[in-house]
Amino acid sequence: MSSPRNALGRGIGALLPSPPPEPPRAETAPPDADGESVAREIPVASIDPNPDQPRRIFDPSALQQLVDSIRIHGVLQPVVVRRAGERYELVVGERRWRAAKLAGLTSLPAAVLEIDSRDRLEVALVENVQRRDLNPIELAVAFRALADGGATQEEIGERVGMDRSSVSNHLRLLDLSPDLQGDLEAGRLGMGHAKALLGLQSSQRRRGLRDRIVEEGLSVRAVEELVRPPEPRKSAASARPSQDPHLQSVGDALRQHLQTRVRIKGDGERGRIELEYFGAEDFDRLTGLLLGDVE
Repeated sequence: MSSPRNALGRGIGALLPSPPPEPPRAETAPPDADGESVAREIPVASIDPNPDQPRRIFDPSALQQLVDSIRIHGVLQPVVVRRAGERYELVVGERRWRAAKLAGLTSLPAAVLEIDSRDRLEVALVENVQRRDLNPIELAVAFRALADGGATQEEIGERVGMDRSSVSNHLRLLDLSPDLQGDLEAGRLGMGHAKALLGLQSSQRRRGLRDRIVEEGLSVRAVEELVRPPEPRKSAASARPSQDPHLQSVGDALRQHLQTRVRIKGDGERGRIELEYFGAEDFDRLTGLLLGDVE
């Protein structure tokens, strides 16, 4: 592409002429002093969406708000396109393009840049990251595409302004089942919930805990506690006398039935049973089970 590759990580603003003159109202606009094309009016019907667009979900209500605004004020910020034969291909601005079509516009302002097809994903990704327009799964899918193209996690992080561990955590989300990924995209699960669920190897246990998160509003901390493996027992030389096998069996049964941490302290004659709960809803769930209000 005509601009240096390291400009990609600074977003599309680093690729555009600054400041651009008032955009002409013609299809063929003259280049600026640096030889770059400035914004021009391009027919909406001549523009195709970016096949590498990382954003997959466009909120209908937010899109309608943009449609209403465009009908009143027009498209104030140009989209970015690249030439694709006799047509144009979107690089940045698909939401504005969709809204312009819905608003009935026949043309919209666009900046035409010489962007190689291999770079269009990176440019669109950086711009969406800077606008905070992508959900975690959209980011993960885009990161995977860049990784499949040969980029390391460190390189991806440098290009989008994240550390390597954040890139790695996003990529791990793709190990979740499609339905759990859908929950994350829809906002029913948060990034912290998803990371905690990845600590469970069983897809059935992930699904069961997911249902509790959604139904009971469990916090991330509560989920982390539920998936945390039990601490290893001390060696026989340093450990206290082992618990009565019957009490161990009862404790395991209670944990299975109540789906929470259970501690039995004492012996078969005297002691106490401790239950952990995480939040008011979890407390109500446990007391309901103990009192027989919930099956």
